[in-house]
Amino acid sequence: MAVRSLWVEPARPATEVEWAALETHDVFKIYRSGPTETVALRGLDLKVERGEAVAVHGRSGSGKSTFLTLAAGLDEPSAGEVRSFGRSLGRLDERELADYRAQQLAIVFQSDNLWPALTAEENIVTALRLAGRDDDARERAQASLAGFGLEKRAHQNVGTLSGGERQRVAIAAAFAREAPLVLADEPTGELDERNEEVVIESLLRLRDGGGATVVVVTHSDRVARAVDRMIELRDGRVAP
Repeated sequence: MAVRSLWVEPARPATEVEWAALETHDVFKIYRSGPTETVALRGLDLKVERGEAVAVHGRSGSGKSTFLTLAAGLDEPSAGEVRSFGRSLGRLDERELADYRAQQLAIVFQSDNLWPALTAEENIVTALRLAGRDDDARERAQASLAGFGLEKRAHQNVGTLSGGERQRVAIAAAFAREAPLVLADEPTGELDERNEEVVIESLLRLRDGGGATVVVVTHSDRVARAVDRMIELRDGRVAP
């Protein structure tokens, strides 16, 4: 049975422009361990408009991973606000946050986060059903795999695929879900140059073919040059 979405965008005045896909306003994130404090984000302000492909770029320790965790609603800021499509994630209860992640969001991880014992098609079907999109899941999975040139890999266990192919399966799953916001966490970090190029092209198809907003957290200069805009993080802030 399909799950009815609980996620409803807030009403906005007729004169107001569309809500941004993702915004942070003066966000701080402080991790505490006993008397030790580590400040990961220091007043982070950024905005990603709908339909953009943006790279959040920076060295290790710049706050990229913390930003991604907050944007996914997996953690809360110590101060400030994270908004997605006009809704403050900090004001959502656990059920609403779970619905946000299932209905509005797709995440592509560095390690692909697929089920290795399942085939490529089964992975996408399972992801669709978990998101409540089980009415035509198999057909959507087949079409998405074909669109990314993976139709010949549809019935192979993903554990037997190359790293680049597994990432393309993960991206195809995001495409099939039609999630309006896609967060990619270092999706090319473990790939060679050739596979990196293929994965970059696949990510941009989420924007061009699926209308998604794509935010790629990366340290790769190649990824940063390929997208619409780069946001450089340095010491938990947007660099000048």
